[in-house]
Amino acid sequence: MALKFQVQLKIRKPPAEVFAAVVDPAKLTGYFIQSSTGRLAEGATVMWSFAEAPEPFTVTVHEVVENERIVFEWPAVGYTTRVEMTFAPLDGNETMVRIAESGWPDDEQGRKLSYGNAGGWMHMMACLKAYLEYGINLRAGGAS
Repeated sequence: MALKFQVQLKIRKPPAEVFAAVVDPAKLTGYFIQSSTGRLAEGATVMWSFAEAPEPFTVTVHEVVENERIVFEWPAVGYTTRVEMTFAPLDGNETMVRIAESGWPDDEQGRKLSYGNAGGWMHMMACLKAYLEYGINLRAGGAS
């Protein structure tokens, strides 16, 4: 059985604003990644670079539903995992962001990598919240 997880966080901004902060590389680099080769659009393949990783990651986008959903795959060790992001409207122009990732094998390495990614996505959403609600980049200065 392949491993999977889901994390979620409420962002006090409307779905369109939260969605734009994920698909637009100019915004995404303001709180999460170091660089991107392009916008997340259905059928696109972009490269994401992180300060903590020596090589960029290939992100293959399978589905984009404006202000609602993004689905992509990216590499793990010897296989790819599937990431599904949803943006659900809440009362008061707020958004519940959910990120689910699946596809690791149920072995020691798969568990280790999936646990790391679950923490990474939760960190990403905390950074997204700080960026959109308070205008700050929590990751600034975090990597040497």
